[in-house]
Amino acid sequence: MHDDATRPDPDALLERLHSEEAQARRGRLKIFFGACAGVGKTYAMLSAARAAQAQGLPVIIGVVETHGRADTEALIRQAPDLPRLPLRALAYKDRTLPEFDLDAALAWGAQHPEGLVLLDELAHSNVAGSRHPKRWQDAEELLAAGVDLYSTMNVQHLESLNDIVNGITGIRVWETVPDQFFDAADEVLVIDLPPDELLERLKAGKVYLPQQAERAAAHFFRKGNLLALRELALRCTADRVDDEMRAYRRTSISTATPVWPNREALLACVGPGANGEKVVRSCARLAAQLELPWHAVHVEAPGQPAPSAALLAQVERSLKLAQELGASACNMLSATARAPALVCYARENNLVRMVMGRSTRRWPWQETLAEQLGKLACDLDLLQVGAPAAPRRRLSLRPSPGRRKHPFWPGYLIAGLACCAAALLATPLVQVLELTNIVMLFLLVVVGVALRHGRGPAVLAAFMGVVFFDFFFVPPRLTLAVSDAQYLVTFGVMLVVALVVGQLTAGLKVQAEAATLRAHRVRSLYDMARDLSSALLPGQVAEIGARFLTGEFGADSALVLVDDDEHLQLLPGGTAPVDMAVAQWAFARGEPAGHGTDTLPASPTLVLPLKAPMRVRGVLVVAVPQGQRLGVEPRRLLQTCASLLATSLERIHYIDVAQKSTLQIESERLRNSLLSAISHDLRTPLASLAGLADTLGMAQPPLPAQQQELTRAILQSVRRMSALVNNLLDMARLQAGAVQFHKAWQPLEEVVGSALSTSASALAGHPVEVQLPADLPLLHLDAVLMERVLANLLENAAKYTPAGSAITIAAQPQSDAVLLRITDHGPGLPKGREELLFEKFERGARESATPGVGLGLAICRAIVHAHGGSIRGDTLVSAQGQASGACFTISLPRGTPPTDHGADAQGVQR
Repeated sequence: MHDDATRPDPDALLERLHSEEAQARRGRLKIFFGACAGVGKTYAMLSAARAAQAQGLPVIIGVVETHGRADTEALIRQAPDLPRLPLRALAYKDRTLPEFDLDAALAWGAQHPEGLVLLDELAHSNVAGSRHPKRWQDAEELLAAGVDLYSTMNVQHLESLNDIVNGITGIRVWETVPDQFFDAADEVLVIDLPPDELLERLKAGKVYLPQQAERAAAHFFRKGNLLALRELALRCTADRVDDEMRAYRRTSISTATPVWPNREALLACVGPGANGEKVVRSCARLAAQLELPWHAVHVEAPGQPAPSAALLAQVERSLKLAQELGASACNMLSATARAPALVCYARENNLVRMVMGRSTRRWPWQETLAEQLGKLACDLDLLQVGAPAAPRRRLSLRPSPGRRKHPFWPGYLIAGLACCAAALLATPLVQVLELTNIVMLFLLVVVGVALRHGRGPAVLAAFMGVVFFDFFFVPPRLTLAVSDAQYLVTFGVMLVVALVVGQLTAGLKVQAEAATLRAHRVRSLYDMARDLSSALLPGQVAEIGARFLTGEFGADSALVLVDDDEHLQLLPGGTAPVDMAVAQWAFARGEPAGHGTDTLPASPTLVLPLKAPMRVRGVLVVAVPQGQRLGVEPRRLLQTCASLLATSLERIHYIDVAQKSTLQIESERLRNSLLSAISHDLRTPLASLAGLADTLGMAQPPLPAQQQELTRAILQSVRRMSALVNNLLDMARLQAGAVQFHKAWQPLEEVVGSALSTSASALAGHPVEVQLPADLPLLHLDAVLMERVLANLLENAAKYTPAGSAITIAAQPQSDAVLLRITDHGPGLPKGREELLFEKFERGARESATPGVGLGLAICRAIVHAHGGSIRGDTLVSAQGQASGACFTISLPRGTPPTDHGADAQGVQR
């Protein structure tokens, strides 16, 4: 029969099968990992990609950042057959930036199931407007779709090491990758380079440009920083390899395999006595001196004497102390024997040394725990800690006030009565049954007593059964004398069998009770998770959580959630008292507070932060019943409950966000469709009205003066309406992306002249001053659309300024752009609404006699942004502090004009 400690856990096997199936559906991720920039990660990734392509795998470059390094660029040029995904252009702060095209990569991966995508700079932050804010989230979506990836990252981008790198280098890195994503990578390849060689590369200009290299050498790229970063990278990789090795041992090697001492680690064996805390502290000091990881574990063995409530409290305090002192894992195990369970745990986690308290023998023939471990595992080192000095005064261990101590004597009384009943029942059967069958009756009594009342009464039943069998049934009867010496063997075997059966039955009872309790908790958590999956409101989540806590702990609870303004708000329906100060502390720190913690431990409530994958969503307040002590397992159950509640609240939040986004998108789409439909339907009747008005003006004989004035008013209104319809149609086309840009290298003065000619009628009452320098460069733009922008701005200036006021058009070349300013001398822009005026259907005054619907500036911004430029509006202020006009500034990128100034590639003459 296999020992329970070495028998595989069926739940763990099933979970491993599910994990392997999910992993088989995901793509594989290989990370080229380095200590800092310039060690050759991108070069190594490209070399590996070329090798994979040579083996017949389809490979495509998603993003490769060369940073101007000649070696990397040369390697790309040497592989012209290595295709690239085109980057997606995104507008950001008046600029157009190239960004990785996730949808194109997913489509390529669907067409090439065995393909490989190169995705450089895993910690890169995407441009606003991308689907994901971080590039590693793009990688996660590609992996979930089954696409294999090669990527790169530095050690300073690892989230858990961010503060350490900041303390070493004095430079805070804001772009990070979560440790969970890094740990989930299928392969991590370290690209290492000695600091002296890296500094030589930096001086040679192979890492940064010369000016950047000088700044980097003076700050980040100091030799001490490089040595520390290199050590962090190698240690991080070594930890990963160690985790993989331990996972391999757990899944592929029998627990009877000796420990591999490739890396030392400690195991603190916490016993139920007062020596547990000393063992934990000694192990923590030893681990700190040797810089080793360590675990703490306690084994509950049904075959051993049951510890009292006070001793169990000591064990829980010891495990909690181990967690505070930095133990990698703190576990409470249940097994039939302590020694095999400890050996199995040590071999599963590849822990070389065991630290335990010094134990003494209770009986001369009894082996100590250290002796048992020495026989079971000669590959493990055992370190025994001396026991603390015993107190002079013996303290009485009383049960806690919240727990009632059951009397022990009823079980023993029932055991004695059961033996008497078995003797009375067997007495009339002496002539019918053999003595061996009568022995079975007494053994049956021992099994029943052990199953119902435990180990002690079963031992009493075993001894009484032997005595009753000898006294009443073995000749000579009614005496303890034995006529045949063979009956002594029968008595001995009967006693041994009864004791063993009783011990096993009692142990199985304890295990069955523990398994029943665990199954009940798992079933309760499952029911809670199932109910939470269908919850759509925070109130429903609070109700489900309260029902679970009431059923499992008999405790009141309350949920405190964070609102949109980052303030905690108590959710209605809670039954537990809430201290908002404690709740705010737990929310801000992300740590438990209140009952049983280090923060306000005297509080009657326990406050747990609701940590969701993205952020803390609030706190869970649990009113612990008076006198009840929360052990390790109840705390874990509460933490699991809080995690489920937080995940459900985050799911509800993002469902709400998705619904609002969908509604906004549909509203925008409907509005654009309506604008397009109205614009097309109004163009024909407006054209007819304009033609009829022109016909009336040219009628013979001429119309009277009054009718001619009416005809001119009709024609002016039709033209104004036609311009409005054109604006609506242009806005709809720009929103839909249906406008085709015909860019060419154009002189800015020609565009300004065309705009002035187009707006001549609107500018009739305003003098216009044009200030264009002679050295203005050519600009790459669509002349027709840019003329539309200037015409809208000029008509806008003429419309909102007094008659006779001057309008100025001025240009100013800069190093990377050309600034074009249109200034008027009107009332200026509404204060605080300068940026809002560029939105659709926004006007300077809500109610105004000036015609217009607020689309002109919106069209201007859309066209300028499409050219890679920016536009803004400002109010001019006089020396007296009064508004003296408005100024609209357009910034257009300069670019690199053609070298042939006689005629450019587009055929534009200078």
